[in-house]
Amino acid sequence: MFKGFRDFILRGNVIELATAVIIGGAFTAIVTAISDKIINPLIAAVGSPDMGGLGFRIRPEVEATFVDFGAVITAAINFLIVAAVVYFVIVMPMNKVNELRKRGVAEDEVPPTAEELLAEIRDLMAQGNQQQVPDQRVDGDDTPRR
Repeated sequence: MFKGFRDFILRGNVIELATAVIIGGAFTAIVTAISDKIINPLIAAVGSPDMGGLGFRIRPEVEATFVDFGAVITAAINFLIVAAVVYFVIVMPMNKVNELRKRGVAEDEVPPTAEELLAEIRDLMAQGNQQQVPDQRVDGDDTPRR
């Protein structure tokens, strides 16, 4: 049990994952700052002066009923920024490294499909039936001879 855990830890995936989480947390702070200080004021400028953002109140006298479209747009922009950075900084380079690693390694044989295996079995059975010598019976004798 401990050997498997040790192998898992030393394989490198855990270290890469921990690094990604730390970088992701730090980068999220940057994206949140950009959203709060740049994107939110731009979106709020589109809304009316008495609303305080892009949205509307379901009940004018209750502030908690404000439907804030600006927050949803900001969250979508945050997601797109984080996804783009993760793809271009982490995923794309890792795919390139994996591709370079695979270049030097011969590709494994592709295993046959079920249809190919069934066709091969059918052909072998047909060959086996053709190799059997047919029974030759002598007139009046029911004993098979080969």
